[in-house]
Amino acid sequence: MLTALLAGCGFGLRPSVDYPFRTLYSSAPRYSPLGVELKRQLPASGPLVYLTEPAKPTDAQVVLDVYGELRKKTVIGVNATGQAREFQLNLTLKFRLRTPQGQIIIPETTLTQQRTMSYDETLALAKEAEEAALYRGMQIDLVQQIVRRLAALDAKTLETSSQE
Repeated sequence: MLTALLAGCGFGLRPSVDYPFRTLYSSAPRYSPLGVELKRQLPASGPLVYLTEPAKPTDAQVVLDVYGELRKKTVIGVNATGQAREFQLNLTLKFRLRTPQGQIIIPETTLTQQRTMSYDETLALAKEAEEAALYRGMQIDLVQQIVRRLAALDAKTLETSSQE
């Protein structure tokens, strides 16, 4: 009965993506949190061979250049004695998509996520774990944004950029 109700309201699982390319090389370090998340989400969203070997960028149809991520923690609230009570966490990621020959498909793009976190020095260990979890969540969101941008490409865009 629940299945019929969900089907009737238009609910459906997200279909797999049909990328206009079959192989992708990423410059993100293979064992970094960002590299691991890319490796998990890209092939899971559609049929794709994900390459990370440093000697393999020419074996792929497209190259995802990841210029790194920048984490920034800013105090946005203090108490009467000047101790931090609230922080703003920012995570910025720069990337571009190109062919191995150097034609740009997606120009250099900057993605940013931010979260606000309260702080209490008596709960320092718990707040440290909360901060790590917030950064991890922001990283997952950023990788999902990259996946959606790659999924929005069509074969015509890929052909146009390779002919230029």
